[in-house]
Amino acid sequence: MKRTVIRYKTKPEMADRNAELVAAVFAELKAVQPEGLRYMSLRLEDDTFIHFVESAADDGASPLPKLAAFGSFQSGIRERCAEPPLAKGATVVGNYRMLGEN
Repeated sequence: MKRTVIRYKTKPEMADRNAELVAAVFAELKAVQPEGLRYMSLRLEDDTFIHFVESAADDGASPLPKLAAFGSFQSGIRERCAEPPLAKGATVVGNYRMLGEN
């Protein structure tokens, strides 16, 4: 199982557009329902976005890059950002009803 947290801050004028693109990814995920993937995205008050991705694949590969909506989201991400995306591996230290049980 691989867990990754991605954090970035959008330009204020681009935050709503970024949120729309993220919402489209979730809509496609709901339609496609790929196995072995958990994904959550948060938008903070200062237009910082945090994405939490968990992949159950043995090699840690995620089905996200295969989604058309994710490709649209990725396109132009750097232009939408005031602070570029930073991805880090993550370990769950505690979890109370937020994530599924493992």
